[in-house]
Amino acid sequence: MSNWDWFLDGWIVLAGALCAAASALLGNFLVLRRMTLLGDAITHAVLPGLAIAFFLSESRSSLPMFVGAVVAGALTTVFTEWIRRYGRVDEGASMGVVFTSLFALGLVMIVRAADRVDLDADCVLYGAIELTPYDPIAVLGIEVPRAVATLGAVTLVNAAFVLSFFKELKISSFDPALSTTAGFPAGVMHLALMVLVAVTAVASFESVGSVLVVAMFVVPPAAAYLLTDRLAVMVGLSVLLAVLSAGLGHVAALEVPGWFGLRSATTAGMMAVAAGALLVLCLIFSPRHGLLTRAWRRRRLSRRVVADDVLALLYRLRERADEGEEPGPADPRTLRKILGASRVAFPRTLRDLRRRRLIRKTAAGVTLTPAGAELAGGVVRSHRLWEEYLATHADRPPEEVHATAHRLEHFTDRRLRDALDAATDAPATDPHGAPIPPEPPSSR
Repeated sequence: MSNWDWFLDGWIVLAGALCAAASALLGNFLVLRRMTLLGDAITHAVLPGLAIAFFLSESRSSLPMFVGAVVAGALTTVFTEWIRRYGRVDEGASMGVVFTSLFALGLVMIVRAADRVDLDADCVLYGAIELTPYDPIAVLGIEVPRAVATLGAVTLVNAAFVLSFFKELKISSFDPALSTTAGFPAGVMHLALMVLVAVTAVASFESVGSVLVVAMFVVPPAAAYLLTDRLAVMVGLSVLLAVLSAGLGHVAALEVPGWFGLRSATTAGMMAVAAGALLVLCLIFSPRHGLLTRAWRRRRLSRRVVADDVLALLYRLRERADEGEEPGPADPRTLRKILGASRVAFPRTLRDLRRRRLIRKTAAGVTLTPAGAELAGGVVRSHRLWEEYLATHADRPPEEVHATAHRLEHFTDRRLRDALDAATDAPATDPHGAPIPPEPPSSR
């Protein structure tokens, strides 16, 4: 990037990264509590507190802004809980009432205050992160942008809060009743979390705006949630993704508009877009919860089910032949029609079974190998044990147990078959009179 200037762009990225990290640290617990809307509500509902601070102080001094935001954020939490409890509505509805009411009141007051103090409503909503380097203050003898110093302090406070009360936040997020019983009042932890959300929001208003801070409260933690099931790892990943979003967003704001013949884009907005892009990537490629992973697992399960069905059907056809009955042709086309399998997937399943040496193709059609007969015997044994269990223990009529047993047979291993066998007193036949095969020698 030929137009990169470390004095300007470096401070801009650092300010965005600090805002993103501070927001993501708290956002993890908002996501876990399913209260992401409350974080959004607080970031908007603090506007009346800011406006009142402006009216009283006639300035944009940090202390009145801080106090006004904290009071407004705490009142948002209290009002939401009060409406939910006494209005007997769900939490989403109560948040909607408080959010819209306070936000509308705040906008009216800000417009009114703008005639008396130097206040830009657009700055509160969209921020002015591009101007961050031009407002320096001295910190330990070093000049740094005021926004970086403020957001750095907020990030340190949030990190200290999460590290110091990680156990309490974890318990109160997953089980508030247990947290209170264990001596960590869930209400106190909730209020402290909401107050810090309000502080983080107001610290970000002037530099990055509410749009970015709302995105960072939700998007990086949601992306991290897709990548891990461990809370500590989730917190770390969310901070990493948030910081990465800030860097990528600023680079995109400089480079992407030129592709379309434009001069530039809003840095804060592009940081939010970058966070959303990372979330989409996690949603698609997450190793455990991604769309591709889930599709692959469904496909693998579907192929395994079809393979089990083929083996079980060939086993039953062989049983009929052993009993002197006409088993019917076992050619692939007939097998596919009986099973109702896909024209595309079924030949692939047969090739896989032949590769695994579970079936072989003969002049008469398809037949089981000795290894395939053992595996098929286990599937049929699972099916018929489930039919017997459902008929004797669930009081299901024999004509209604087949479909349920067919679903369960694919997830039944040797240990569960033994438990079913013991629960049904080792039956020799199923409710339809069909013999229950013995346990295959390879699984004994």
